[in-house]
Amino acid sequence: MATYSLVNKGPEYAQVTDVQPIKQQVKTPREVCKDVTVTRQAPVKDQHQIAGTVVGALAGGLLGNQIGGGTGKKIATVAGAVGGGYAGNKVQEGMQERDTYTTTQTRCNTVNDISEKVVGYNVKYTLGDQVGQVKMDREPGSTIPVDKNGKLILSEAGQ
Repeated sequence: MATYSLVNKGPEYAQVTDVQPIKQQVKTPREVCKDVTVTRQAPVKDQHQIAGTVVGALAGGLLGNQIGGGTGKKIATVAGAVGGGYAGNKVQEGMQERDTYTTTQTRCNTVNDISEKVVGYNVKYTLGDQVGQVKMDREPGSTIPVDKNGKLILSEAGQ
């Protein structure tokens, strides 16, 4: 009688033959900041280059005034003033373009750290002459307990 009940009872554990973790990619955003050097043009105090034009016109007019005599002297003075004004304007423009300063700015952007986390396990097992596969949320070890009806017990006791 005892031998018969043991045979009838069947296996109490399924034998685990393979465990494959099920992984999921996880993106974790984080902010990365770095200091960068930036060259800027200094604010222009004389936007229309009036100072350079006036200084150039005065210098050109004085130079033109020293040339020739009579009507020619007046024409040379006016031409010198106009030419000097234009030249003075361009000189100041060039000086303003070179009038720069360097500063440091913090620039930030978001990057994603990618990692993997295990979300479950695909478990292959044998139970007597049956081969099966089941998804579990934990690693089962080498065996999976079986209840008296021949079904796998997948959750731990008390959970």
